[in-house]
Amino acid sequence: MKNDALRLLYEKYSRKILTYLLSLGLDAASAEDLMQETFVKALLSLDESHQNAGAWLYAVARNLFLDRARRRIKELPESTGELAGVSPPPEEHLMKRLVSERLAAAILKLEPRKREVIVLRYYSELSFAEVSSIMGIGYDNVRVLAHRAKKDLKKFLEDEDDEIQ
Repeated sequence: MKNDALRLLYEKYSRKILTYLLSLGLDAASAEDLMQETFVKALLSLDESHQNAGAWLYAVARNLFLDRARRRIKELPESTGELAGVSPPPEEHLMKRLVSERLAAAILKLEPRKREVIVLRYYSELSFAEVSSIMGIGYDNVRVLAHRAKKDLKKFLEDEDDEIQ
């Protein structure tokens, strides 16, 4: 892959891949390492004529995560941090940031597969077909997981509202 094409891919997808890896429960340093490793693999083996380079990058990042998890299954950190990129920029209104933080906290409460579907579909803006390909599960299964995840998120947020009142 040529440097210009790789640079464009990096500019377009690096933050999204990093957010995706963080959503899987990695700490910031580990997520950054895997994100960089993903782009190294792109440099070494991604053909410029590839039909969907974005989905390919997500699949590589996911496989790198799973490989690391298999090697260090007992060392994986708990997912307790905020999702990178979920909060709006600091100059925006405080209320919008609070809503985003509540949503990020609720997303972190989801089961890992539901969380992964939500991040890929709505934060990375991938189609259900792309999410299906990346996760290696059926299209209908992705739609069901997304639907159930949204229901869970709604319940988490409603329960939090009830606790505040």
